[in-house]
Amino acid sequence: MTERARLREVGAPGWRRWASQAAIAWAAGYGSLRIYWALGAAPSLPPIGTDLVGVTGWWSVALCAAAAVVVAGLRRARWWRPLAVAAWGVTVALVAASALLLLDVVGIILPGVGLTVHPVAVLSRAACLAGSVLVGATALSYQRHWRSACLACGRTGETVRPARPPRWARLAAWAAVAGCLARLLAQALVGFGSGRLRAGGSLLLFEAGFLLAGTVLPLALVCRWGRVFPGWVPLLAGRGVPRWLALGPALGLGVGMTAYFGVATVQLAAETVTGTWEQGAGSLPLWFFWVAIPAYLVWGLGLGAAALAYRRATRPPCPTCGR
Repeated sequence: MTERARLREVGAPGWRRWASQAAIAWAAGYGSLRIYWALGAAPSLPPIGTDLVGVTGWWSVALCAAAAVVVAGLRRARWWRPLAVAAWGVTVALVAASALLLLDVVGIILPGVGLTVHPVAVLSRAACLAGSVLVGATALSYQRHWRSACLACGRTGETVRPARPPRWARLAAWAAVAGCLARLLAQALVGFGSGRLRAGGSLLLFEAGFLLAGTVLPLALVCRWGRVFPGWVPLLAGRGVPRWLALGPALGLGVGMTAYFGVATVQLAAETVTGTWEQGAGSLPLWFFWVAIPAYLVWGLGLGAAALAYRRATRPPCPTCGR
């Protein structure tokens, strides 16, 4: 091993050493539960009767098996692009399968909004998402190793911090705002209804968070006041905004909304084409969903993209490579 390679290995983050083993253990443990449920013991869980989306029964077992196979390959193989693509594909599939966790989180934080939260469903979806993190971490480590990148931060060259966010990041942020406004416009066209305000403070908090996440948060990622508190903020004027104050919610919402409404968009398209779409208990027209659901998806994608740009622009020097 060369001196450079030795130093890279010494400076490798702790998660790189155990992520792949944990992923294998997760696939075995969670896969065993999926086998047990596939044999007929699966409970009926809200809101759709199953815990995962799109991969129920033996399909969920197959997804766990695929995760184990790709992780085992990543641990032993030299650089092979199809293997890396397969690993990221499994990661995305696991995130999509756990998409309903977004509703669970909202229901836990704001119990008054009327979302049913079942502990078994929450734990199962959270476990599925944890599996995606482990597989994704293993794939990331594999890529960094064979690209001769820093194993801690992934940098391969000198860090250049642009004076202002790149154009694509600003477009992404404004796309998120546009998605939020399109969703509100669709609701305005069908009517907001008078029953919403009777739900109490939880729903009011939800609506306030909805507006902040659709306007202030994406713009904070690309504006100076998202990095330095503006002069009108008492006691904090001129101080740096804590990095994760904006980045944490933006990444979480970006991933959650993209996963949930990406799956919802595919489902809506399939049901529209096959003529199996059903309104359910409400009275909203089909066109409303074709505006609202893609608007949420654009919102999530824009928020996630802007968050990635913010993360890159605000990340501190790496303690391992110094870049």
